[in-house]
Amino acid sequence: MPIMNDKPYTSIADQSDERIEKMIGRYIRKVRQEQAKTQEELAQAAGISRSTLSLLERGSSGNLSTLIQVLRVLGRLSVLEALEYKDVLSPLALARAQHKEIERVRKPSKDAKPIDDQKSTW
Repeated sequence: MPIMNDKPYTSIADQSDERIEKMIGRYIRKVRQEQAKTQEELAQAAGISRSTLSLLERGSSGNLSTLIQVLRVLGRLSVLEALEYKDVLSPLALARAQHKEIERVRKPSKDAKPIDDQKSTW
């Protein structure tokens, strides 16, 4: 059963940068605790210092490289999949990409007149 509270839902876009950093830090702390890892264990596995991890968990500091290292060790890199940009081809571009390339070029015979010189019978 979901926990109810008096706080109205607000989208992440409405949050301040500081609030988002704290949310990310809380996420990392909770996942680490669920996996029964100490800060020291996680920091060592991620190749960072325990103090750096502590700052990240508090939402006080950190960089993308640190975040990626920690998420990798926690097995949660998939949370970043929403950030992957996927090119979308228009139907016309897709048709062009699938168009079969010309395999052979034939030169016109010596007797053939250029198309511009031929008169239309229309």
